[in-house]
Parts: sequence; structure tokens; C-alpha cells
Amino acid sequence: MTNLIPTTINFSSSDIIAALLLIFIILFVYIAFNFTKWRNNWIKSKPFPKEWNSLLTANLPIYSSLATEEKRRLQQLIQLFITKKRFVGCAGLTVTDNMKVTIAAEACLLLLNHPKTAVYPKLYSVLVYPSAFRTEREQQQSDGTVSVASRNLSGESWSNGKVVLSWDDVVAGASDFTDGQNVVLHEFAHQLDSHSGSTNGAPPLRRNTYSTWSKVLSDEFEDLQKACFRRHKTVMDHYGATNPAEFFAVATEAFFEKPKQLYLKHQGLYEELRLYYQADPRQWHQ
Repeated sequence: MTNLIPTTINFSSSDIIAALLLIFIILFVYIAFNFTKWRNNWIKSKPFPKEWNSLLTANLPIYSSLATEEKRRLQQLIQLFITKKRFVGCAGLTVTDNMKVTIAAEACLLLLNHPKTAVYPKLYSVLVYPSAFRTEREQQQSDGTVSVASRNLSGESWSNGKVVLSWDDVVAGASDFTDGQNVVLHEFAHQLDSHSGSTNGAPPLRRNTYSTWSKVLSDEFEDLQKACFRRHKTVMDHYGATNPAEFFAVATEAFFEKPKQLYLKHQGLYEELRLYYQADPRQWHQ
């Protein structure tokens, strides 16, 4: 009969320290990896302020037409946006909750049916001017010389984490949600477009195929250019004929504000945008 003698394993202090260090590293990585998700869930679980709900009803005309679940998702996205983005008043403007909620609501409308999509992860600041702001840009002329051009703008989207808006133009866009003119929708469409690494009218696609997207939007862009040259009246603003990036932003404005007209005149384009945004705004414009 064999005697079983218990074996004693001796751990040195260095072994114990190494094991504890490994456990600490694993725990730290786990917490760091999940912290953003936990924080976002905590923000979304907070009650939506009644004052903000009143502002939504007053400033976003289609809000009352959204389904109950859509309203809930929009509220959650707004809370994330306002909590995580920095609002900066420019030229002496004091940013109010009314401004924050109005801008966040329209920006988040583009993300409404993509609840798993991050809320503009590359955006850090929203700069708000009282009215149209002047910019100066260097422009190279055909003869090789460089000149400085001044322009009054209602909005700008930057790839370095900033969106600049004119509050007067934000108010104008919110007051008439049927004219296809909305600076917030326009500039945040540029933000979505820039997620591909460049702003060129080809944002990262979710359900669309790149081949169909490219063909439909290219054809529609060329048609808009021809219509502008002939001075024809169009559903989309003529500014969309500037370049593919502006076309995508202008088409987004028309999609959300003039969905019935866009569907009637440009059904293929409408279907591509419907698939991309996972929304059918015609239901909100009854």
C-alpha cells in the first residue's frame, strides 16, 4: 500500500506580489474597458428633466409625432450629448439650456434609430455665436497667387472635434421644419461623414452597400448640378451642388424636413438615406 504524503507548495513573497499585480492589471483593464459603457448607461437612466421636455415640444416641431419609444431614445441621446459635449458661447453669448436642448435634439435626430451608435465620439465642443459669424480663409487663385476671402457663415463642422453654429440660424431652422434649411442637421451630417476619415459624402455605411450608395448619390449630385446650371427649381438646396460632401449634408436636410417631396422626386436617393438613417421621416410629417 502506497502512503500518500501531502505536498506542500511554498510561494515566495515575490510570487505573491506578481500574482496580485496580475490580478490588479486584469481588473484595471476590465474596468477601463467597461467604464464608458457603465457611465453612458447611468446617464441614460437618469430622469429626463421636465423643463427639457417642454423645450423639446416647443422647439422640435416633429417631436410630438414621434412614437413613445422614439421619444425615449431621443431623450437618452440628448442627455448623453449635453453631458459629454462642451458648449461654448462666443462673441459674448451665454449658452442656456434652451440652446443646448434645441441643438442636441436636432443633432441626435440623425442617430435616433441607431441606439448602439456612439454619440459623435470625435466631437468635443459646440461653439455657438449669436448670429452669422465671419471667417477668413486663404484661397489659391488660378494664377497661383493666394488671397484672403471673408465670408459670413451660419455653421461649420471641423474634423478636430468642433462644430460652430449661429444661434439665429439654429432658431430659424427649428421654427420651420419643412423648408429643407437646417444648419444643425447640415453640420452634424458633416460630422457623420467625417467618421470615415475624410468629409467626402461617403460616411461609414451600416446597411447600405457602397456600390449602390456611390452610384445613387453620384447620379443625384450630377443631376442637381445640371439643374442648378439651368436654374431649375429643386427639392434640395442648390448649395448641395458645391461638392459631394455638401450634397450629402443638403440631402440630409431635405430628407428630414421635406421627406414627401424628396421621395416623390428622388425615390432612389430617399431609399438610400432611409436605409442609412434607419428612419422614415414621412411618418413624422403627417
